[in-house]
Amino acid sequence: MRQVHRDRIRSRAAKHIAGLALLPLLLLAACGDASAPTPDDTPLLIDGGTVVVMDEAGTVLEGGAVLVEGDRISALIAAGEPRPDGARVIDATGHLVIPGLINTHGHAAMSLLRGLADDLPLMTWLNDYIFPAEAALVAPDFVYWGTLLSSVEMLKGGTTTFADMYYFRDDMARAAIDAGIRAVTGPHVIGFPAPDFPTPEASLADAAEFMERYRDHPTIVPAVAAHALYTTPLEAVEAAFRLAEQYDAPFQIHTVEDPSEDVTAREQTGMGVVEALGSIGALRPGTVLAHSIYLSDEDIGRIAAGGAGIAHNPQSNMKLGVAMAAPVAKALAAGIPVGIGTDGPASNNDLDMFDEMDAAAKVQKFMLGDPAALPAETVFRMATIGGARVLNLHDEIGSLEPGKRADIVLLDTRRPGLTPLYSVYSHLVYAARGSDVTTVIVNGRVVVQGREILTVDEEEVMERARGFGDRVREVMEGVA
Repeated sequence: MRQVHRDRIRSRAAKHIAGLALLPLLLLAACGDASAPTPDDTPLLIDGGTVVVMDEAGTVLEGGAVLVEGDRISALIAAGEPRPDGARVIDATGHLVIPGLINTHGHAAMSLLRGLADDLPLMTWLNDYIFPAEAALVAPDFVYWGTLLSSVEMLKGGTTTFADMYYFRDDMARAAIDAGIRAVTGPHVIGFPAPDFPTPEASLADAAEFMERYRDHPTIVPAVAAHALYTTPLEAVEAAFRLAEQYDAPFQIHTVEDPSEDVTAREQTGMGVVEALGSIGALRPGTVLAHSIYLSDEDIGRIAAGGAGIAHNPQSNMKLGVAMAAPVAKALAAGIPVGIGTDGPASNNDLDMFDEMDAAAKVQKFMLGDPAALPAETVFRMATIGGARVLNLHDEIGSLEPGKRADIVLLDTRRPGLTPLYSVYSHLVYAARGSDVTTVIVNGRVVVQGREILTVDEEEVMERARGFGDRVREVMEGVA
């Protein structure tokens, strides 16, 4: 670690430790007695692990500590430096302490359709199975319990933020809040009658109410989504984008996941997908272009110039037989922010971001015939601070820098598959799995501890999911 970063860490730590020394006196003055502060008010110290900061310098602190006050990281403390008294301590010995992983694209409620239709081409899978199933099954309770099930899976696997586009936005948000996960979600438009609204116009009619309600929420980031240009007229896409623009919110859209999308867009607008999005100003920072597989060099230039980001979903794309990988290395070289997403659990079929990182690295090496393509540190950046940049949230999440939200994951390296440890990035991308995660903190709140979810009853969630499974089987007998 460079000396300047070590000095900065020491300075910050000294200031915060001095402040914490006054905490008991301040509490006595405020409360009039010696009662201990509530756990949420007590600083939290994650101590003794290998802290992977993901700042620009690539700082890694062996035997370091992360100090959390409220919902934010207040200091990083190097090994050998004094620790504050009075903090709750999480012993991170033998653990990697990393930023929470950021899943930049998915459809969480579709966990209730996991395994329903596999080994099919994308358009067959969508048109013959998924769209009919959704029309028959998707309702507020379906979305709530499906999103809650996925949230539990993601949290236990180290994902602390997910971006989602689906129906019944209020129920999605409610599930995320109950689980304690950070969600980027909100109004969604599609060009045919959807389970929640019959038209894009109806979906947007009261969308501002959602945006207003959650604009200052600690863990819900209101966003707007349009499904895709092949399902939604450009005019409706533009209306959705204008709403996102009005609230300076993320805007999500599926983009050239299949080569037919450009053909359809040219027939309808006279432009390819990316050019059409550029024509309405949608290629700006905070726009999430999900998939973005069939990009021309001109498309890459347009995206880079506008500042939009790409959500790369390698496993879903491979499973659906997409014949090529997204040009991730080329996009990164052009300066485009690229994050990693799982897509929905009906097309992946899991939400393990460690698996997704492994696939992202290897598919680029395979497709390009270059073992140096997309090295491990680059991929881990995509899953953390890179994903935050895609969502335009990099000032708040994505790294363990003081001042940022305390979204933190502890991963146990004292396991056969992670022993011995030479390179943290190699282990994180090529060897670790979600099951190696022991502790997860979102917004300063411990939500997973000892590999157990603390916020909801996991058994109840799974029992509800099994009940929906029975309904899905009954309905699909008449659909498939």
